Amino acid sequence: MNRRIVAGLDGSTESVAAARWAAREAELREVPLHLVHAEERETSAGVPVTGADVRHQWAQNLLLETSESLRGEHPGLDISTEWLDGLPTASLIGVAAVSDMLVLGSRGLGSIAGSVLGSVGMAAVRTTERPVVLVRASEDGTARSGSGHPARDMLMGVDISRPCDRLLAFAFEEASRRACTLRVMHSWSAPPVLGYAPPLYPGIGREANRGIAAALHDLLAPWQHKFPSVHLVERVTVGHPAQELLGAEDGAGIVIVGRRIRRSVFGAHIGPVAHALIHHALAPVAVIAHD
Repeated sequence: MNRRIVAGLDGSTESVAAARWAAREAELREVPLHLVHAEERETSAGVPVTGADVRHQWAQNLLLETSESLRGEHPGLDISTEWLDGLPTASLIGVAAVSDMLVLGSRGLGSIAGSVLGSVGMAAVRTTERPVVLVRASEDGTARSGSGHPARDMLMGVDISRPCDRLLAFAFEEASRRACTLRVMHSWSAPPVLGYAPPLYPGIGREANRGIAAALHDLLAPWQHKFPSVHLVERVTVGHPAQELLGAEDGAGIVIVGRRIRRSVFGAHIGPVAHALIHHALAPVAVIAHD
């Protein structure tokens, strides 16, 4: 695997914001930044058509102009560019597989920036097993002075019922690099058999919450020991995980969520929590695939 951050460009404001976010992340990790544009070049009898030549030149100019702009903002950063000739989804998945991270622009509310208005980015999130970060245009649409991500907390949602080491490793390593607070949330709902118990017997709900909080603490304790400098805030809430995370994202620099790797004949999917965050969160969203 190449130690690098890959950012996909399609000419949208969202993809420019993603490239700027990726540049800061690459600088933070001290790895190169690789800018790519993925598009299948149209041909007729093996010869590129005129429109395809124009499109290819536009893509090359986009990569050149963006890379030059980012070099001006990050003079010491190693930046390379590549035009990927092929199906955009397969091209992005292929380049992501040999990189540390894939960063894409996100329009939210139903679409992810990509050459094929949504389907490309969503397929990359569902399929690649490398971390994918989705960035809104409002996050960093224009150049700004200074380097590094804004000094804001990180927010992560976890499911304590199953192992999620890849998710925890990403979050703690990132929080350690940023020297910021890591807020970790787990949300739960009472099973139907206990549906009326908490209002009638408040002690049952409090006891359940204490047990879940203890389980969350036990899950995080080894990582807190491994990264003692990370300021960790643990929180257990009652409600739907996606709604609770969206309600808590205000002020977060990034929201981190896991995606279970499902190797099935029915194909991969990202799960309802990640899906909701991708479409509705205002902060950058990191989707981490894990077993």
